[in-house]
Amino acid sequence: MRIRHINGVLCSGNISFDILMRPVDRLEWGTSTWAEEWLEDMGGNGSNTSYTLAMLGTPARLHGMVGSDSYGDRLLAKLEGAGVDLGAVSRSNAPTTTTICVVNTAGNRLFLQRVGSSNEAFSQPFDFHPEFTAGHGHYHLANLFALPNMIHRGAEVLQRARAAGMTTSVDTGWDQSGAWMAALAPCLPHTDLLFANEEESRKLTGCGDPLAIARAFRSHGASDIALKLGAKGCAVYSEQGEFQLPAFAVHGVDTTGAGDCFVGAFLAALHRRQSYQQAARLANAVGAMVVEKLGAVCGVRSYDETLAWIENR
Repeated sequence: MRIRHINGVLCSGNISFDILMRPVDRLEWGTSTWAEEWLEDMGGNGSNTSYTLAMLGTPARLHGMVGSDSYGDRLLAKLEGAGVDLGAVSRSNAPTTTTICVVNTAGNRLFLQRVGSSNEAFSQPFDFHPEFTAGHGHYHLANLFALPNMIHRGAEVLQRARAAGMTTSVDTGWDQSGAWMAALAPCLPHTDLLFANEEESRKLTGCGDPLAIARAFRSHGASDIALKLGAKGCAVYSEQGEFQLPAFAVHGVDTTGAGDCFVGAFLAALHRRQSYQQAARLANAVGAMVVEKLGAVCGVRSYDETLAWIENR
């Protein structure tokens, strides 16, 4: 069922400290490779999405875990500065999840990740009690596959969110374990809006065409689907119809985080009572601004600044 309006977002997801280097077009053992740019900044599907929501003026509460180390301190300071509610973020004795992001000349990225605190996150069941959900009517699960404990708990969590009166969404992510649809399928009957990128969708469904992908997801119980198609924009399928929206033409520097920020912008538009078409346009714009810069969230701007960017295209 199409989500007509959401009132704030509670987001469960991983929180990562990213170390990025570009351009790196070849990796060869036993050699040295020089790069022109290097950056330390925030990453992680949950933190990127929550940061984008808050920057666009949407109440966002992040539910996740960082380590009790300086990386964790830096990430929480950045999120707090954007206005993200951190009341549901806990600290682990394990080190903060850290990701080395190697980016090539075309802007494509390869991740090397120390899972760290994400291994401990969501190890215990949790309830959507009024104190936990206060001011947030929508639940978003950011990258099921990046959270080892959530892979086996996702369907139960989404079901509990729905039982608490919340609408729900899921972003798929890359499945390092190789379970793919076997892990995702139990979640789909409890998912109002599914986000997935093109390559993940192929792995999950075995289909290459966006419409065939959407039909495959629906056969497992998904309702509405937003496919992130990179430089081709996005495709949205709902009970009210389907449409594809082309991407904004930009010079891509780094695709890291673009999908997470797309999701944050899409949900932020729904918070503003906008249609799926309007949400897709805002999401395409934010995704485009993100790929123009190195780093997962460095291109994210305020809602008014984003509208001005769109008007100048």
